[in-house]
Amino acid sequence: MQYRTFGKTGRTVSDIGFGAWAIGGSWGDVSEEDARAALNAALDAGTTFIDTADVYGDGRSEKIIAGVLKARGGERPYVATKAGRRLSPHVAEGYTAENLTGFVERSLKNLETDCLDLVQLHCPPTEVYYRPDVFEAMERMIEAGKIRHYGVSVEKVEEGLKAIAYPGVASVQIIYNIFRQRPAELFFREAKAKDVAVIVRVPLASGLLTGKMSTDTAFAKDDHRAFNRHGEAFDKGETFAGVPYDVALSAVEEIRPLVWENETMAQFALRYILMSDAVSTVIPGAKNAAQAKGNAQASDLPALSAETMAALRALYESRIAPHVHHAW
Repeated sequence: MQYRTFGKTGRTVSDIGFGAWAIGGSWGDVSEEDARAALNAALDAGTTFIDTADVYGDGRSEKIIAGVLKARGGERPYVATKAGRRLSPHVAEGYTAENLTGFVERSLKNLETDCLDLVQLHCPPTEVYYRPDVFEAMERMIEAGKIRHYGVSVEKVEEGLKAIAYPGVASVQIIYNIFRQRPAELFFREAKAKDVAVIVRVPLASGLLTGKMSTDTAFAKDDHRAFNRHGEAFDKGETFAGVPYDVALSAVEEIRPLVWENETMAQFALRYILMSDAVSTVIPGAKNAAQAKGNAQASDLPALSAETMAALRALYESRIAPHVHHAW
């Protein structure tokens, strides 16, 4: 496992982290036994960064993480959670100091800790980025000792650029993968210049970039890949990176010849993301121990060649960009 500095926090974290959405919910059935095994496998492989949220399984993900860390003992990894999506309706007006404090206190209890390492505003409405009072509320929680740092999870590049204008923002979580290359054009450079950590989510485009899906793949009713393809529940860019399923499957077949024999397509896709030195950590999800172990192994793979990177860029521009580039 390789490690990188997590922006202005000064912390060092594994470049392959653990995304804990799948062990919470909305990815089909994942037993608590498998969830614990997946997280333990990631930690055994050297992972020191875990990303979760208060709404993942209505707290289930946070509680599983707390249980695993308590059982393991020793030095705690860096645990990031999120707040805001518990609002109903999820509107900018709900991002008040009172509501955010309530969400944070709930996560403190779920994660069984006295202070949260990192709390991210959870893909708030764009208007929130233009409200300094929201970011001042996060500063007050640092002063109160409830959180150590705060950041944002964004849907759009423009939101990320606006967020890093606030000096207290320590991190930005953003979608970036072979099918969503726009952040590398400007955002990564600006984040690096401001020493803001970058957390990459949806690195495998909801599993498409594992190369294991086909037109016959079936998803459970409670899997967002079944119910959110057109943004029915939340931003459609979170599901399959916003790429039409048939278009993505065809593109995957063009990627397949670029993958080395001794690596999986998932590992190849993760290594692609790590080619950017602006990226602090990548947070693939895992529903079992084998997936978590395979993800972690991507950290030590050789760099992709310039020719491979050029081929992936050409594929994006010709096949994928028309569907996603200007949307996010």
